[in-house]
Amino acid sequence: MNKRNLIIGGVVAAVIVGWYAFRPELLFINKSVNESMPMAEVASTAMARTTEPTILAKGDFRGLAHETKGTAAVYQLGDGKKVLRLTNFETSNGPDVHVYLVAAEAANDNDTVKKSGFIDLGSMKGNIGDQNYDVPADVDLGKYQSVSIWCARFGVNFGAASLGMQKS
Repeated sequence: MNKRNLIIGGVVAAVIVGWYAFRPELLFINKSVNESMPMAEVASTAMARTTEPTILAKGDFRGLAHETKGTAAVYQLGDGKKVLRLTNFETSNGPDVHVYLVAAEAANDNDTVKKSGFIDLGSMKGNIGDQNYDVPADVDLGKYQSVSIWCARFGVNFGAASLGMQKS
């Protein structure tokens, strides 16, 4: 094999690895989601009835590494289940983006998320639209007080919302 073929092979390999790592096409592709609010059915003696969810904590997103807009709210459904709901949500798309509940009052930077600890609620379903994420039953909202849209591939906080506890 001559030197020219080795260089061409190395360049092709570098392009493939770079594409996989950065996924540049995601900058131009939006994924919209439009999930409805989950409702819980509570059994009663006469018939099943639907109860309205209660807002436990709520806050607005602010952009950090990428412009991020919308509202994050944790709801408790009638059956006791907790759900994080993102409404009017919009951010950049990217590779391996997750929704985290962060054990800090405000997740203003990458280090806060890494050092404070977090609960991964799963991969972001879409970068635009209303979406729901199940919150584990044992999560203490007094400890996990903010939401981060986190790019796990690069360790970057796209945007965050501080969750203010709602008065009953």
